[in-house]
Amino acid sequence: MAVPFPDFVESDDTLPDSIDVAIIGGGIIGTCTAMELAERGLKVAVFEKGRIAGEQSGRNWGWCRQMGRDSREMPLIVESLRLWRGMDKRVGAGTDFTTCGIAYLEKTEDGIASREQWADRNARPYQVNSRIIRGEELDRVVPGASARYKGALFTESDGRAEPTKAAPAIARHIKAMGGQVFTGWAVRGIEREAGRVSGIVTERGTVRCSAVVCAGGAWSRRFLGNLGLDLPQLITMSNVQATRPLDAPYASSFAGGKYAVRKRADGGYTIAHNAITVPDIIPASFKYLRAFGPALKSEWPNLHLRIGKRFFTEAMLASRWNMDEVTPFEKIRVLDPEPLDWVLKDCLDALAADHPEFKGVKIVNKWAGLIDVTPDAVPVISAVEQIPGFFLATGFSGHGFGIGPGAGKLTADLVTGRTPVVDPTPFTYKRMIDGTRLVPETDI
Repeated sequence: MAVPFPDFVESDDTLPDSIDVAIIGGGIIGTCTAMELAERGLKVAVFEKGRIAGEQSGRNWGWCRQMGRDSREMPLIVESLRLWRGMDKRVGAGTDFTTCGIAYLEKTEDGIASREQWADRNARPYQVNSRIIRGEELDRVVPGASARYKGALFTESDGRAEPTKAAPAIARHIKAMGGQVFTGWAVRGIEREAGRVSGIVTERGTVRCSAVVCAGGAWSRRFLGNLGLDLPQLITMSNVQATRPLDAPYASSFAGGKYAVRKRADGGYTIAHNAITVPDIIPASFKYLRAFGPALKSEWPNLHLRIGKRFFTEAMLASRWNMDEVTPFEKIRVLDPEPLDWVLKDCLDALAADHPEFKGVKIVNKWAGLIDVTPDAVPVISAVEQIPGFFLATGFSGHGFGIGPGAGKLTADLVTGRTPVVDPTPFTYKRMIDGTRLVPETDI
């Protein structure tokens, strides 16, 4: 079965001599950043080594959620949901965003109490309408759930969009605004004059610019390494499957036990495992073991560490290169891991046991994607002091699709010197390298 191919975006074919801002990476973060900059009148170009939304931005669950967020992300995700609601009108195309609501199902009173504590601490200060639902109300949101679950945390204002459509629609809007989008076009590095950014070097030529944003997802650590910068970043794999269109009553997205479910615009459902995390052990894992210690501890019951082909693939890719050399980004255009059938079967079996509508359902597609993770599971959206004019928007730890519009706006604010839409302090690059203890919020 094939990966979900994102909507096609035609590449520009002629490099400009100069632009204002170069964006490295054509996922949801890179395109949202470029959209904001183009709408502000800047001359911007997106450079994607593969295809727009070809990696995790086109392979994720499609959830746009405020619920369950780290408190440090709450202002940004609230802004993102506001932007998502107007996205189709803004770009003049369908991202298929829908406010559908999301429910987190809980089997125990302790689980419900934990969700309620999250709502008190993180949702209510921002007027996010997260609340506990039970009984008949639970069954209205997730039909049949009350037979197996004590209740759920439900956020009615949360939504969903289609990963294969969203970033491509935004990319076409960038082009309509006068920006450029280059696909199959890797950036090898940056040029500097007097220490600050003066341009980029691509596999097919050089472009002058005064600012560069690296929104390279799982590739960001390697790109930064060639600049002499460190970024504690590892990757984990998400496994996803899609059903045929199905006459089932589940309009809201929901997660419980082993499964997470989203209805798609075509009437089918996207199903993923809600409990299993599969990190590949790679050479960098040993370097960052201490930095990721708290995160590994909190996630340990759900971790399925593995060592395999990816270890050797990563080991063979260059960590340093000259600008006239073929780079790792040209050798591997798209990260396309094989999905794990046992993970997909486990979550589908659990879903069918709880919700008989899914028994024997035909699976029409399955895929996997690689998620870039930081030690504290909070992204880096930041200027890089060591290289004036260089900015990062990476490390979204599986949260990037939903938070993308707000992250793009914040990144554009930092690039242009505007008052930031939210306080950028929690997202600084400096915290990654200055000895700050990086821990997920569950361990704070």
